[in-house]
Amino acid sequence: MARPSPKVLLKTAASYLKSHPEELVRVVRGAFGLRFGVPLDALRYFAAEMGQGSRAPKDVIIEARPPGLGLEMTVRAMGSTLRVAMTLFADELEVGPEHAKVTARIADLNVKVLEGEDTPLAGLIKSGALDLSKPGNLMAYMPKRPEMLVEAIDDRVVLDLLKLPKLAQNGKVRRALGIVSPVLNVAAVRTRDDHLDVHFKADPSRIGEAFQAATS
Repeated sequence: MARPSPKVLLKTAASYLKSHPEELVRVVRGAFGLRFGVPLDALRYFAAEMGQGSRAPKDVIIEARPPGLGLEMTVRAMGSTLRVAMTLFADELEVGPEHAKVTARIADLNVKVLEGEDTPLAGLIKSGALDLSKPGNLMAYMPKRPEMLVEAIDDRVVLDLLKLPKLAQNGKVRRALGIVSPVLNVAAVRTRDDHLDVHFKADPSRIGEAFQAATS
């Protein structure tokens, strides 16, 4: 299934704001506090749209577990269909023109086998041989690690979003990060009131660097 066009996305966003006018007030209040809140309904919409692909996670559930983000999904892995549930906590973010690193912790990981109980992976899960309290160690030994996964150990994973090919090759994105990141960066990401709130920190003393990046 084709991904929704920008026109469809704008129409969906306009319809959502019409039904939820309080979001406009929240945006204005957040701007004064250098905070931008993303409704979890928006993430649910994108998860449903992306879930139409044959390899994409299915039946995704997204919920706020302050300050973390609760996720539950059905995935296909190594011949088995699994139901995976977890809570994600964003511990650190480092954004610049060369990288966009997100350090996250995975807690409360739970994996159930739905289909393919005779596979080696299913056997490991059902026997309890896999240490689900340290999911990072499991991800580190994945045969096909995602390109953006740069580190995984214990319950901690580090993702670099700029290692995604579409972003890595997008000169406009990298240039924009080079201009914005010196003076405005991400301080924290937390959930609250069914929103994913991105808190920013400003450093006016580095405006010169931003100006130099804009004119180079």
